[in-house]
Amino acid sequence: MTAKAAVTELTLESKLDSVEAAEEVTQRVCNVAGFDEEEQHKIEMAVHESVINAVAHGNKLDTRKKVYVRFELSSDRLEIRIRDEGAGFDLNRVPDPLAVENLLKVSGRGIFLIRTFMDELRVEHPGGSGTEVIMVKLIDSKMKHND
Repeated sequence: MTAKAAVTELTLESKLDSVEAAEEVTQRVCNVAGFDEEEQHKIEMAVHESVINAVAHGNKLDTRKKVYVRFELSSDRLEIRIRDEGAGFDLNRVPDPLAVENLLKVSGRGIFLIRTFMDELRVEHPGGSGTEVIMVKLIDSKMKHND
């Protein structure tokens, strides 16, 4: 028997202030899921980086464009989808921030952090323009509280 997933969706403006709103909802969803403080922080950082990328790089701070965030919580996983309305990017062409020529660059670590903090990362290009970043954090059955 599979429990129905809980879904939370947000539509955010293409402003850097939107990152805070996304982080607040992430914290609430992580609390419901039962993630410990360390895992919660990692998930919040992944969402933070992804929303910044969507707002700044995807939508280029164009206030006519939106960022769509979807949290889907099921018994074994938290799936987070963040979609922008920009031109899109190729995940395989993102420079490695650990390469010598990139070590001193101020930006370019977001995708690296997301890959480090989450169990799965995919990038899709739904019909039309835009990019959808799909991040998954698995929920360890041992993690769940027996209260």
